[in-house]
Amino acid sequence: AVLPLMLSGLAHDIATGPFGYKEVRYQLVPVLTACGAAYVVVAAAKISEKCTRVPSLINALSFGSGTERARQHVVDYIVSSGAGFYVFGIRVTMEMVLKFAYGWSMVGVALGSRLLGDGL
Repeated sequence: AVLPLMLSGLAHDIATGPFGYKEVRYQLVPVLTACGAAYVVVAAAKISEKCTRVPSLINALSFGSGTERARQHVVDYIVSSGAGFYVFGIRVTMEMVLKFAYGWSMVGVALGSRLLGDGL
């Protein structure tokens, strides 16, 4: 919700701003930075989600007779290692990304309604 609010402000400034397109570049940088950061965090969450599926994949493979015990050790090692992306010791998952986006969208809606309410 913060990104649409920023984009609507950008469109408003393009249409009615006293400086026209000169002010656009100053507002475009934070918008592109937010989009880039969101892309990186979502990509990290996708990789973390894929890491949770690796033990099932290895468990489904067949390496010949007599390798079941070694395969189970590998699967247990992968599960206990908790592979994925971590930020400050917290695993980045898609659930966490969606909760973060939801929280910031609520902040954006609250600030936007506050600004629009004061302006009218």
